[in-house]
Order: sequence, then structure tokens, then C-alpha cells
Amino acid sequence: MKPQLLNTADGSLTLRLEEMDETYHSTNGALTEAQHVFIRNGFDLCVKTDIRILEVGFGTGLNAIVTLDAFQKQDSIKRVSYTTLEKYPVKEEISSQLNYGTLFSPTLDKQYHKIHQIEWEKDCEITPGFSLYKKEFDLLQQDLDGEYDLVYYDAFAPSKQAAMWEDDILKKVVDSMAPEAIFTTYCAKGSVRRALQSFGLKMQRVPGPPGKREMLLGKLI
Repeated sequence: MKPQLLNTADGSLTLRLEEMDETYHSTNGALTEAQHVFIRNGFDLCVKTDIRILEVGFGTGLNAIVTLDAFQKQDSIKRVSYTTLEKYPVKEEISSQLNYGTLFSPTLDKQYHKIHQIEWEKDCEITPGFSLYKKEFDLLQQDLDGEYDLVYYDAFAPSKQAAMWEDDILKKVVDSMAPEAIFTTYCAKGSVRRALQSFGLKMQRVPGPPGKREMLLGKLI
């Protein structure tokens, strides 16, 4: 499936898969969505000085670059170890056309291209204190290792990729979370909330990004 470039409401681009009739990010604003769901309702809530992040769905790399930007703007967090899973990596010839880096600064633009150019299956330092480990990974078939303080769950919508939202897959992710870890996702589906709650997360619905009334936020208790 070859993705197509698509403009979103805040001026940032996203990708659309015509065969799935699905976009990688919200058409109401790709950048706005990433910052709202994964930074304000995820990264900004972490109180540790050394944070281990697990992202399900690397996609365009937008969540990674907004996290790097947030990390570089604060002083309390000393290290971020960012592990991201992707079964179908976006080719660099496509990612290089996305404008995320240019919406920040020339330095961040270079860092955005760097996160796509570094090797897969290798832990690489993007800047001092921020490392990125990209894994070609099928969560439906493979088991997770590691223990994470923050989970970005950014699989395609349940209506498009239902298997990624099944109870056994969500439990696999929860089992990889450290005590008091945070789980954030744009999804607000009741069955997802109930499943995560049954696995030990204290769940709440919070206001969603533009175009979505609610999203889910959880903490392992």
C-alpha cells in the first residue's frame, strides 16, 4: 500500500492509505493531535527523570519528533529511551516529503530526518539524553520485552485494524508497563477502556484533540 500525502487543518501533513480509507493522523490537525494526545496527556505527566517510552505504531515519526521537541524544552527529565514498533515502515522517500521538522526549527528538521535515516533494530542516540530504538515488529505475533514508563498506543483505528485492539494484545502491552506507568491513546472506545481497566489500569476519559470529543488515559496501579 503506497500512502498519499494529505494536508491537515493545522498545516501539517499526514499520509492516507487509500486501500484502507485511513489516515495516519487526524485531518483536523496531525501535529495538534500528536501534541495533545501524546505530549500533554502523556509525556508531560511523567514525573521520572529517566523515562522509557514504548510507542505502538511509529508510522511517520511524528510522535517521536514531538517528544524529542518536548524533551529539549524542559530540564527535569535527564534521559528518554524511546522504543517504537512498526510492522510496515514508511519509506524514506515518503517521510522526507512530510513537513513536521520545518514546523519547529532547522535543528529539529534535521533531527526529524535523522530519526528516519538511522538503522532499524539498533539503539541510536539522536541527541544527548534521547535515544531511539526502531523495531520492525508484529505485535500480533511477537512478545514484548522491557519495562516501560509511558505507552503511546497509536495503532490504526479499531474499525480499520481491529486485531490491534483485542484484549490479548492490549494485555501484552500492559504486561510490559512499569508500576505507575501511563498509557495514552486517541481512542475512546468503551471496550478498550474496559479491557485496560480489567488489566489493572485506572482509566479515565479526557477531552480529545480537535475533531474528537474524548480520548483514553490510563495509569497502572
